[in-house]
Amino acid sequence: MPIRHLITTATAKATATAAVLALAAPAAAHASAQSAAETVYGPTFDRIWASAAALLALAAVVIGRLALRSSARRTGSGDGRRGAATALTVGLIALVNGGLVLVTADGGPGTGNGVVAGAAALVLGLIAATLGGLARARSRRNG
Repeated sequence: MPIRHLITTATAKATATAAVLALAAPAAAHASAQSAAETVYGPTFDRIWASAAALLALAAVVIGRLALRSSARRTGSGDGRRGAATALTVGLIALVNGGLVLVTADGGPGTGNGVVAGAAALVLGLIAATLGGLARARSRRNG
């Protein structure tokens, strides 16, 4: 067997072993920390904060959708500018609050930290801000 082939094979095996060890240690630590965390039932401050942000984001998505539909029409009572600004602003507020909930969370879902609602607020806030921005751009073009 040529020496070059032996060196390449040994290097590949050493790299693979190091990668497995590097990935296994955090996974084992995460598994032990996850089993130590208890499931919390009932409202906590973080859950209430995250749920309020998610509901705010959901309302902003509805407002953004209505503003987008209103800005697309050429006739009607409103051009959707106020709704677009509201959806954009409230969506960004919900996006920031959802991100803060996720950053300050100590555990995963079921630990009482509001992780699921925080992620929902983050995603819905991004959608609302996008809809508000599109409605605002469309209302400027048409109006």
